[in-house]
Amino acid sequence: MSVFVSQSSSICNFGVESWVVLSPIEQRIKAKIEEVGIPLKDWDIQINYGIKTGFNDAFIISGEKRKELIDQDPKSAEIIRPILRGRDIKRYGYEFADLWLINTHNGVKEKGIKPININDYPAIKVHLDNHWKKIESRADQGDTPYNLRNCAYIEDLDRPKIVWKRVGSILRFCYDDQKHAVLDSTCFATGKNLKFLVAVLNSKFGNYLLQDSPKTGTGDLLVSVQAIEPLKIPIPDIEFGQQIEEMLREKDYEAIDELVYELYSLNEEEIEYIERL
Repeated sequence: MSVFVSQSSSICNFGVESWVVLSPIEQRIKAKIEEVGIPLKDWDIQINYGIKTGFNDAFIISGEKRKELIDQDPKSAEIIRPILRGRDIKRYGYEFADLWLINTHNGVKEKGIKPININDYPAIKVHLDNHWKKIESRADQGDTPYNLRNCAYIEDLDRPKIVWKRVGSILRFCYDDQKHAVLDSTCFATGKNLKFLVAVLNSKFGNYLLQDSPKTGTGDLLVSVQAIEPLKIPIPDIEFGQQIEEMLREKDYEAIDELVYELYSLNEEEIEYIERL
């Protein structure tokens, strides 16, 4: 029984061109990654950035403010949705901070989705009018200053997804099936085998795969769409994916680490090398 679909590749250093000279053990690990891994850009997934409002103070509100707006006009609830920021994302989970997005989206013309008309939501209009100077002058806006910028993948936010913090010293990926919006301090992915990917990316070997991501001046990793797309990860068969999902339910993260090492056929010496880093 196979546990993954194999594909060869000639892209260097986990998918990123580099002149770094690898040690013999690093070369062996790299060869094993190349042998079984498929770049995430070739998976049946879509990877995107979170929403950029242009002025969070107006469009991101507290739970208390949400209640106030809904009390003033129950229709307000239609376009207020929970949102996660980068700092809310934890390893394998998230902590909802009771923050909400005023989702005055700009529609998707190609799909016949019309922009939000602010006049249909009078309480929200009054709230946004209190920030008029800032929202009117911001660069990131839609057809009117009340609308968010164009976002062709706005519907993807309603789908099950992986969410991760875009900048940080600690890598954290979580699975969300509660239709949270996500801020631009995160990236997210929708598609197939998402729980399996959450497990691999949160594993010790997932950290190793991401070690060559671009870094900020202070040394934090920049885990952008461009950093994620080249990662070479085997696509699991159904049985293997189910095995990983069971470990996720049991929160057996050590077993996940071991199974991911097995995916890449790493030996004890190679595992010890990775865990010393």
